[in-house]
Amino acid sequence: MLETETFLHAWTGRVDAPLRLVENVVRPEWVDEYGHMNMAHYLTACDQANWAFFNWINDPLRMEARDGHEYVVVENHVTYSGELAEGDAFTIETQLLDWDAKRYILFHRVLDASGQVAATNEAKMLGFNLRTRRPEAWGAIPAERLARIAEAHGTLATPGQAGQGIVLGRR
Repeated sequence: MLETETFLHAWTGRVDAPLRLVENVVRPEWVDEYGHMNMAHYLTACDQANWAFFNWINDPLRMEARDGHEYVVVENHVTYSGELAEGDAFTIETQLLDWDAKRYILFHRVLDASGQVAATNEAKMLGFNLRTRRPEAWGAIPAERLARIAEAHGTLATPGQAGQGIVLGRR
């Protein structure tokens, strides 16, 4: 990942609902034999949004200044509903669905240039200390900011894909 993809936004106190922290284009190495973005790279793109979000709620502290107080992804669910081809521009909308002292759940919508949903990703993060290799609670700054984001995002509807597993029948 390029620093510009994950450290784009300074914390200003303004919380959009939803957030748009990632803008990118489909890279040649992300394209598969079918001529579109490979399924794995939708997760790559959404991980950029995970990083952008965590860096945003910790701003101005960059990773090297956070003394190992980071996060790990403990669960992911991706749905695919459109296509992106090499060179296509996309943005990612991010919504905070829920959070507590050690975890939060983000919902990402990967949008093509016309605003149509190409994919969604729901991801659960866990506060993690890289030095002790153990879970931990969020620090004071990210916790305060998560509360502010949760308040702003509380006005948004829960996405229909959120909280669902894989089934054969209709939902």
